[in-house]
Amino acid sequence: MDHDDHHEGQRVSRRRIIAGIGSIGLAGLLAACGRDDATVTTSTGETVAPQATTANDLTSLFSGANTCALTASTTQGPYYFDADRIRGDIREDREGTRLRLAIRVQDSEQCGPLANAVVEIWHCDAAGLYSGAEAQSSGAGGAAGGGAPPAGGAPGGGAPGGGGGQAADLTPVDDKRYLRGAQVTNADGIVEFTTIWPGWYRGRTVHIHAMVHVGDNNNRVLTTQLMFDESLNSRVFAAQPYAAHTGRDTFNDDDSIYQDSMLLKVTEEQGGYLGVIVFSADSDRDGT
Repeated sequence: MDHDDHHEGQRVSRRRIIAGIGSIGLAGLLAACGRDDATVTTSTGETVAPQATTANDLTSLFSGANTCALTASTTQGPYYFDADRIRGDIREDREGTRLRLAIRVQDSEQCGPLANAVVEIWHCDAAGLYSGAEAQSSGAGGAAGGGAPPAGGAPGGGAPGGGGGQAADLTPVDDKRYLRGAQVTNADGIVEFTTIWPGWYRGRTVHIHAMVHVGDNNNRVLTTQLMFDESLNSRVFAAQPYAAHTGRDTFNDDDSIYQDSMLLKVTEEQGGYLGVIVFSADSDRDGT
């Protein structure tokens, strides 16, 4: 893998990073983009690596990826916790098909880009395991992420149908943090991650969790999931390391959370795939 972890994985809280960005300005953070050795020091003293500049051709891909209609919300599932990692490349040592993920966040009322929002994503690896919860997500240790739903909702998705009660944040039981990370939206409302195509586990289709935070108090204004076309899932899972995990039992058509609006717009690119989607978030949480 072509990991670039030179300045990835710094443990900074979202509250402090947003406060720091408010002082230096987002332009100051993005000005260092494109330099491999670039870092930015916020007013709180944290040294943060800016995310890579979004290519011009990437912006054009957002047209038609979604509409200004409010993005569907789901419960966060049983495996969410604040991993405290502001980074773009979240792969660490996980093997799998490379996936570049680009998300544009817009305000659902103004239909314009939402800058300075924090977008957080997390998902399982090729074997269906979640970092920080490997025992639970494998079905070991009395919890059942890979089998029957643990308390608080279906594995990885929340209550069946996606509209039930919210699961509590997980207390991690190991020190792994792979396939978890957060980025701050630029002036166009865009963040970009490098990850791998997610695997699967019993009871859920293939998905990535996402959460959007705004404001100094890190208000959670959107919790949702991203899905993939099944023809692409089949293509990716025919190769290793995915092919070693057999017996997939749940697909988009029979998943309790899946909605068409959650499908990523996916294109092939050298070394893997690019997935693009637009989130329309209720940034003031007034229900519109």
